[in-house]
Amino acid sequence: MIPSIHHLFQLPQHTGTVAGWIYREFWEDRNGYDQATLEKLLRDADDPGHIPLSLIAIADGVPAGTVNLIAHDNSKRPELTPWLAALVVVRNYRGAGIGSALVKRLLTEASRLGITFFFIVTETTEFYTRLGAFHHETVDGLHIMRFEIPEALDGDSRNTPDACAVSRTG
Repeated sequence: MIPSIHHLFQLPQHTGTVAGWIYREFWEDRNGYDQATLEKLLRDADDPGHIPLSLIAIADGVPAGTVNLIAHDNSKRPELTPWLAALVVVRNYRGAGIGSALVKRLLTEASRLGITFFFIVTETTEFYTRLGAFHHETVDGLHIMRFEIPEALDGDSRNTPDACAVSRTG
């Protein structure tokens, strides 16, 4: 199955759905964000020329997954930036290549912005290793992995004004 992948701001009717997925997957049992806060953060990803970016996969005409690129995702390592965050694939679509397609598209989007690497924190490494990430370090039992981005996944835009998008996200 090949999903279509869009910037979430292009399909704003799905923002609440995506916020619900992220909340249930990562925040429901912890203090921190509530679903309304996550929805607001997702709405802030409204410019494909800057971080944050939020992508949504549509399969069979329905939302099937999401992934995000954000400036910071680990308070213990603030110098590491940017981060792949909140990769979620709807249970019915797991194992169908949706997660891989989302990560690959995020790599392309990061390359377009002139980003040469990004990080992911995960409990298990196999999925991300298969997609080209390598182990960076382990912190509190979680694996921080790093994706190196080839110079031109979708055309080389590293010399454009948007090449400094990460530094503008503060």
